[in-house]
Formats: sequence, C-alpha cells, structure tokens
Amino acid sequence: MSEQHQHHDHSHDHGHGWRKYIELICSLTCGAALAIGFGLSFVKDIPAVVPLSLYILAYIAGGFFTVKEAIENIREGTFDIDSLMIVAAAGAAVLGDWAEGALLLFLFSLGHALEHYAMNKAQNAISALAKLSPKTAWLKKDNNLAEVKIETLQVNDIVVVKPDNTIPADGIIIKGGSAVNQAAVTGESMPVDKGVDSMVYAGTLNGSGALEVKVTKPAKDSTLSKLIQLVNEAQSQQSPTQRFTDKLQKFYVPAVIIFVFLLCFAFLVINEPFSASFYRAMGVLVAASPCALAIATPSAVLSGVARAARAGILIKGGRPLEDLGTLKAIAFDKTGTLTEGKPKLTDIIPANGITKEELLKMVVAVESLSDHPLAKAIVADAQLKDVTPAENLESITGKGIKAQWQGHNVIIGNKALVSAAPDILQLLDEKSKAGHTAMLVLKDGQYAGMITVMDTPRAEARAAIDALKAAGISKMIMLSGDNQLVADAIAKETGLTDAWGNLLPEQKVEAINKLKASERKVAMVGDGVNDAPAMANSTVGIAMGAAGSDVALETADIALMGDQLTRLPFAIALSQQANKIIKQNLVISLGMVGVLIPLTLLGIASMGPAVIGHEGSTLVVVLNALRLLVVREK
Repeated sequence: MSEQHQHHDHSHDHGHGWRKYIELICSLTCGAALAIGFGLSFVKDIPAVVPLSLYILAYIAGGFFTVKEAIENIREGTFDIDSLMIVAAAGAAVLGDWAEGALLLFLFSLGHALEHYAMNKAQNAISALAKLSPKTAWLKKDNNLAEVKIETLQVNDIVVVKPDNTIPADGIIIKGGSAVNQAAVTGESMPVDKGVDSMVYAGTLNGSGALEVKVTKPAKDSTLSKLIQLVNEAQSQQSPTQRFTDKLQKFYVPAVIIFVFLLCFAFLVINEPFSASFYRAMGVLVAASPCALAIATPSAVLSGVARAARAGILIKGGRPLEDLGTLKAIAFDKTGTLTEGKPKLTDIIPANGITKEELLKMVVAVESLSDHPLAKAIVADAQLKDVTPAENLESITGKGIKAQWQGHNVIIGNKALVSAAPDILQLLDEKSKAGHTAMLVLKDGQYAGMITVMDTPRAEARAAIDALKAAGISKMIMLSGDNQLVADAIAKETGLTDAWGNLLPEQKVEAINKLKASERKVAMVGDGVNDAPAMANSTVGIAMGAAGSDVALETADIALMGDQLTRLPFAIALSQQANKIIKQNLVISLGMVGVLIPLTLLGIASMGPAVIGHEGSTLVVVLNALRLLVVREK
C-alpha cells in the first residue's frame, strides 16, 4: 500500500452513520457468503451452481472497494500493490479455486476496513480539536447583544462570554474575570485565573464569571485554527523511516511484479502444468505484497501526533516525532523558558535600626512614582496597601533616584552611592554573584539597607530537568543574553549541566551549531521571537507557551501550547515509545514477507496461509501503532 494510496484512501471512509461502516459491512458479507458456500460444497445433491453463486457474491462484496481503488490508482498512473490483489483473486477464479480467491478478498477487505477504522480513530483524536470551537458568539454593539457566526467577527469587536460557555475567539479581557479551563489548547490541567488585560484563546472554556472580550484575531487566524491546520500538515511531513520505506517500495514493487511474471513460466523449466505454476506465482504475489510495510510508519506517526495534541503538545510531523526520541542534548533559553521572565522581589535587608517593614514602605513609596520595570516589579511584589506616596522624584545620573517622603530625603540606587563601607560592598558582591540585582537605600544621607530583585526560576523547572535526565538527556545547556554570573546562578538552581551567558541572538545560533557538531543532534527550547533563529538551526526547535506567540508556532517543530516545561519529558517519552513501535512494525512487516516468500516458493504454504499471514501482519502493525493513543503520562 503505497503513500499514494494513503492519501486518497480517505475518500470513502468519512461517511456518517452506517455509511462509514459500509466497507466493513461489505467485507463481512464477503466472509459470510464464503463460509456458507464452502459449507454447502460438502453437501451431496446440492447442484454445484449454488456454492458457485455464493462465491461470486463473495467476490463482488469483497472486491468492490479494492477494484474501485485499483481503478483510481491506474487513472493516476500508479500500478499499486493492491491492484495486484485483484489479479491474484482473478487468477484463482480462472483456476477454479473460487474459495481461495474469496478468502483472499475477504481478509484483504477486512484488513482495509479495520485499517481505515484505526486511521480514522487517530484522525478523530485530531479533528476533535476542530469541534472545540463554538459556531456562534454574542456580539456586543451599542449595548445590544446579537448572536453572530464566529466567521463574521472582526478584530476589535467586543464579545460577551457567558459563564460555562466556550470562548469564541482569541482576544483580551476588557471586563470581568474568571477561571478559564485552557486544557484543550494548552494542555494545562488546572483552570487559569484571568482578569482584565489577560489573553484568552478560542476553544477554551470559561468558568463561573461573565467576560467581555475584545477580539484580537479573526476566526481563521485563531490559535485553535492554526493548531488544526498545523496538525493536518503534520501528517504529510514524512519521518526518516517513512522516507526509507517509500524508497524501498519504489524498487521493491516492480521487482515483485517481474519476479511473479517469470514464475508463471516455471512450467517450461519444471515438469508441471501451467495451472500449478500460475497458482504458485499468485501465492508469492500475495506473500510479497508490502502492505504492512507501507502502513508501519504512517500509522505510528499519526497516532503519536494525535496523542501529543491531546496533551497540549503540537508535533509537526514524523521527522520531529522520531528525532525527539533520539536526542541526548537540549539547549534552553533562560528568560521566560527556565525563568518566569519577569523580575521578582527576592530580599529585603534593613540596616541602622530600621525595620524590614519601614524599609519596604519607604522603597514602595518612592518606586511607585517611577515607571522603570524593576520599580514596577518591586511595587507589585510588595503588595502594600495605603502607603503615603513620596513626592519630588528626581533622577541622579548614573546613580539612581531620589525623592521626599514624610519629611525625609530618600535615595535608591547602585553602589556608586556608598563609596567606603566594605561590609556593604561585600554583601553587594555576594548578591550579584548569586544572580540578584541589588539596590541600596539611603535615608537622610545614611545607609538604611538594600533590596534585591531577580528573574527567578520557574517553580517546575527543577522537576522538569530531573525528569529529562531520567529520560536519558545527558547534556542540558542554558543559552542566555544575561551575564555569566546570573546564568551560572540559575543553572545551579535548576540542575542544568552548563550555562553559557552574554550571548546575542546570532551568537545563540553559533552556540547551537557548535553543539550540533559535538552532539550530532540538539534541541532548542525557547519562548518565541528572539529564539526563532536558534530554534530554526537546531535539530528540533521546541517553543514554550506557543499559544501566545505566532512566531513560535511557525518556527518550532514542536510547540508546548501551555507555558509548561513539565510537558517536555512526556513529549520525549512519547517519541521514544513511537520509535520503539516503528521499529517493531518494520520487523513484523519485513519479517512476515521474509518468511512467507520462501514458504510459498517451495510449495510448503499455499495461497490460503499466505493470505492469512500477509493480512494478519497488516492488522498487527495497525493495532500496534494504535497503542500510542493510550500512552499515559507518568
């Protein structure tokens, strides 16, 4: 069954109700007619025409779809292996071996029907994504609500999302707040609290609060539509094994045809009737058909991609699915991937008889006047209510800022503020070595203490790195634009093997190429925009939190839709399992062909056992691949 065959195979198997089972019904009818006809052929006094007409019925029922496909193939100019099945069945009929021809068609059509069913199951796991998106939305215009189709929504429209309803479009909340279940898009198991200014995605489920959402993308560009489109494209992106089996079939199929044709003339060499030579040739034809080989890899890739999509991991096809399982080295971007991506208040160290609370109040009062990102982070983390704000904020060039607060002069800034005190400078040095940014505070010219901020590692980073080590990843490197001290501090805290700091985006690409030279394969994990060049140069580019970034979705081979590093070990485990199953499938399919050809050639097995062995191996391969749909997360 060639790749060609794979693609138009689905032309008749997406029916509704009974129609999607029609292939199976025809196949079972063929089996029933064969069984009754075979039984009646042993009964005396029944005219021979009765079992014959039942065999003919079996031929019609079992051969209908196979003939239909053979004709489609020949029209497209490809002489498919499945067309040879028809030749074999017709050959059996010519020889008067109706029962064996009917058995061939029965098992072949049954194999096909079950294979389509299995493929549909994997397809359905994917197309379930498409059903998540609601068909209509409540549009708010001039304080009136109207139900409209989601295709008609424009950017900047306001939609109202009622409690427990599905969010119809990607957008930003402008009113209300709620816990949103994003499992469908990001794979996060816990609902996420969202408020004003939070991003929401089409296909996610609103909790108990009503929301007003300003649409940021038309329906066709929503994250969910992108996902579905990418998953569908993923099925056509071939894996290395797939390319190998396709190449093999290109040579193999013509070789089989020539060999079988020559076998028909064996009667010229050995003393036997033409019918015996023809019968043996048909048996070899069945035995040598590479149906199981053709389906071995695509069925596993499809199942693997479908299972990953359910867990919020988008794998774009067979190549990244196979490569991911063979990796030994992974490079990580720091900011936003291993760390939260925003500075957090880490230490408050008062001095000279000032309490911790007083120091914090003083700092928040002054910093709340500044619009510097670090100032905003300090004010947000301190969570102090009713602090009397400071006044007369001025900046002191190269040193920091000063302001008036409750009659005192307060200065906050860097170490240029205090020249002499060695103990303070030593503490400052310790803090910066640990990756913190420290700020000194002076009250009326006297040292009052220091506060430190830092982009802290994600809570789950350590656990994810440990799980990756357990999965066999031996080298984990952080690539960061930050200084080496900060990089080392984060690497130590998260358990990475190496940290490379002070890198510009183009140096990250060089770093990836250097790693590829030493490790052969390397994955790059980043959170989008500035990591795109490095991700594109790595063996497998993995994007974090891709639900929010179009660039990440486009460049990455694998996208973790939720912002969760813990998804990565599962993706690797799934890929390793997929590789195992692909190998098993190749062994089963090639092994069966290797056993059956000599057996039929030597006349040890006739056409019947060849049919059973050949079709049986195809079924085993498909069912083996379907195991990927039920891989559990540890």
